[in-house]
Amino acid sequence: VIFGEARQGGGLQQQAAMQQAKAAQQLQDDIEVPTVEEVGDADEAAVDESGVEAKDIELVMSQASCSRAKAVTALKENDGDLVNAIMSLTT
Repeated sequence: VIFGEARQGGGLQQQAAMQQAKAAQQLQDDIEVPTVEEVGDADEAAVDESGVEAKDIELVMSQASCSRAKAVTALKENDGDLVNAIMSLTT
């Protein structure tokens, strides 16, 4: 007859997991992530949308996950071709 609590690994697994979590947190703290404001300022310049339909701009923005300025530029470079505009932004 054995009395007591059943344990596995003598706490080594828990200690290793804590060390991994600590190392991951330190790595995450060291990485600088640019804020939305820093990235968005250069992209938000006024872009001439003449010759491009608003629904086409919205479609390219949603499919390519890009800003309005990039979508307009891609549509103009590809003569309004939606497929080529999206492909140019995603590849």
